[in-house]
Amino acid sequence: MAVSTNAQKIEELLTRGVEKIFPSRDFLEARLKEGKQLSLYTGFDPTGPDLHMGHSTSLRRLRQFQELGHKVIMLIGDFTAMIGDPTDKSATRIRQTREQVLEHAKNYQEQAAKILDFGGDNPVELKYNSEWLGKMNLGDAVELASNFTVQQMLERDMFENRMKDGKPIYMHEFLYPLMQGYDCVAMDVDGEVGGNDQTFNMLAGRTLMKAMKGKEKFVLTNKLLVDPTGKKMGKSEGNMITLGDSSDEMFGKIMSWTDGMIVSGFEILTTEDYEAVAKELDGGANPRELKARLARAIVTQYFDEKEASAASDRFDQLFQKKEIPDEIPDHKISGPMSIVDVLVSSGLAKSKGDARRLIEGGGVKVDEVVVEDPEQVIQPTGEGIVIQKGKRYFVRVIG
Repeated sequence: MAVSTNAQKIEELLTRGVEKIFPSRDFLEARLKEGKQLSLYTGFDPTGPDLHMGHSTSLRRLRQFQELGHKVIMLIGDFTAMIGDPTDKSATRIRQTREQVLEHAKNYQEQAAKILDFGGDNPVELKYNSEWLGKMNLGDAVELASNFTVQQMLERDMFENRMKDGKPIYMHEFLYPLMQGYDCVAMDVDGEVGGNDQTFNMLAGRTLMKAMKGKEKFVLTNKLLVDPTGKKMGKSEGNMITLGDSSDEMFGKIMSWTDGMIVSGFEILTTEDYEAVAKELDGGANPRELKARLARAIVTQYFDEKEASAASDRFDQLFQKKEIPDEIPDHKISGPMSIVDVLVSSGLAKSKGDARRLIEGGGVKVDEVVVEDPEQVIQPTGEGIVIQKGKRYFVRVIG
């Protein structure tokens, strides 16, 4: 595949949703206009079983490079995930086993393929950093560490905050940016793309690349999808959209975002004119309608326009008309069963503990009546009994 120097595409790549470019925008722009193939990557530590919408910003950026004809690598941090990235963490991460990491990573390529092309004339290459980090010895680690000072590490915000709060900082956390930084040296790439929260780690790689290869590495940082308080979308905040979510889940979670996220959502997650959206908001447009447009645009990317429209209709039916949907999946049970067991067996709850917490929080209804007793028994009938979790999830229990 020939490398494209299309000025409009390069401008879009260098500006939309970009936080900063190292060493400079001019440097990367000149490289892109040379017409020579560049190699670049983003690393994804498998700390959970799904890639999420935050990851999609980097995946979308990689796709832009791929479409211009550059060599793109998706790097699975199966080794670094066992160390644990301290970025933005007020306490030390719980370390994961090799088995946990590999289990988490098993669906990453399939989910990333919703954005990246792993086939065709210019396929994305999938790599794992255990290939080289797993072979390092203590001498190698000491050599890497000699390129950094303790002061550099302590300048990181999360470490400063922990020291102020009297919380421990473990030595292995200092090693994380060294290991991640070495990835670019091992692959001998031209650049790296990632969220702006990864700036320190990516620049560590730039330092190592200069020291060990005598080579300049560009770093492009993306703006993050954050709420108005500056918090990233994430599992701990309860608003994480994964690339494995259903169209209904994806649509509903986007509709739960605050109005302050509408413009940045359009900028970071779509190709639509986000500046025009900002003007519409300033002009008094209904934020809910703009948010629904955003949700449809995003769901269309991961499914199709027909499914996005259907998800929008189902959302309106549930939330505006307050109706039970026409199509509810059936869940067959052989006899009387406690509501806790029904929630677990139907998939509405992950465990009995999760089911009890849902009931205690008033989040479960049986035929539109809130369940208060976790020992309540469900007796299947011919017509079926509708079990509802929250506002969006239903099953019809039949015998």
